[in-house]
Amino acid sequence: MFNVQRSTLKGLRLLCIFFLLFFTFNLLPLTFYLLFAAEYTFDVSEIEKKPYHVGGYLEFYPIVFGLDKNAALYKLNFYDRNARGTTEQYNGTLQLEGSLEKGISRLYVKTYTNYLNSYQYETTKINVFEGYLTLKPSSALVMDAGKKTMNWGKGYAWNPAALLDRQKDPNDPELSREGFIVASIDYTKSFTEGYLKTFSFTPVLIPAYSGFNDDFGEVDHLNFASKFYFLFLDTDIDLIFFTGGSRTTRYGMDFSKNITTNLEIHGEGSLINGYTQTSVDSSGNATRSTYDAVNYLIGLRYLTQQDTTYILEYYHNGTGYSPKEMRDYFSFVDKGYGVYTATGNPGMLNKAINLTQNMYGRMNPAKNYLYLRISQKDPFDMLYWTPAVTMIANADDKSFSLMSEVTYTGITNFDFRLRGGPIVGTRGSEYGEKQNDYRIDFRARYYF
Repeated sequence: MFNVQRSTLKGLRLLCIFFLLFFTFNLLPLTFYLLFAAEYTFDVSEIEKKPYHVGGYLEFYPIVFGLDKNAALYKLNFYDRNARGTTEQYNGTLQLEGSLEKGISRLYVKTYTNYLNSYQYETTKINVFEGYLTLKPSSALVMDAGKKTMNWGKGYAWNPAALLDRQKDPNDPELSREGFIVASIDYTKSFTEGYLKTFSFTPVLIPAYSGFNDDFGEVDHLNFASKFYFLFLDTDIDLIFFTGGSRTTRYGMDFSKNITTNLEIHGEGSLINGYTQTSVDSSGNATRSTYDAVNYLIGLRYLTQQDTTYILEYYHNGTGYSPKEMRDYFSFVDKGYGVYTATGNPGMLNKAINLTQNMYGRMNPAKNYLYLRISQKDPFDMLYWTPAVTMIANADDKSFSLMSEVTYTGITNFDFRLRGGPIVGTRGSEYGEKQNDYRIDFRARYYF
């Protein structure tokens, strides 16, 4: 475990590196320009579209967590640590993306490098989030092969119909996500008459082998998915299908429609055949059940004439746990902590940790959720400022997180965001048993 002094020093060091890179990207080019600039001449080639593009961002992202020492997840994660009332986490991110086009082909690559220093560990990871080749022999036909995020679904915070994508973080749903290695074809046809204006068909192959999409599901299988898109009566509709040995067969659909210029409604759902769930009672007895899980989301987005945006979504997670199942799990953690403090034996807590990974500890493990986000662009004519408030609530146990934020984009190529808020709930509820009472984070991001 890192003590606070060491973590703080590393955070300051990361901040220094951030500003050093900022000066490198901005002041050095300016210096060379002032020293060597010649008389300006206009060249048509300078405004022509270039066959390549390189960009990305550099980010500094510290977080402060206020700990709840009575919560079950605090006991689970800190039972062998002497933690203070708060803990810090320092993040640094470099995202690079580039593309190269020639003729009908285009190569696109996005890499993601993340430095993390938390109470648990310090690590640096470099991932290729996307890297694929696109061939476009005609406007109606596009072929892709490589690592790609499909971005299926119409929801903002959740996408139950995104059968080939990794789950979004509803606390920051616009973050980039790592894709899977796929091969796909996209065929599109437009119609000038009738209710159907556009139709497209997208078949996808998803191989899963050792070292090759091995986190997609069971390995040594070639999986198949498809999406049918319809623009019908001014409504976007997708029908989705997946089958293969890596995961059970599942079906999805989504839609989006503008009711008025400023009001859009959307929804999506999925059916997962043969989903297997492991649950535990308050004594630690584990049971497995298999059933067909139904997930769905309904939401709306409304923009007022004053540039206030409202996003409201309801999400039913058919693969989640009921309020009683969540309470039983938290009771088991409490019992395991009691045994540990009395005897020093962490056996029950270790079992609870195993159940937490990919089960009770996944994002949004419960059944029903509400999401509400309200943002205001340039309030009171304050240009480049956008305040917002976001609530994510467990609709069953009435626990929730409430985050207020303000974003500033008044400096070219920069944005700054400050967020903070409480995590509220009674004992036995999802948010009431999280290890934190509140969190405060600050993000400084430089785009180039």
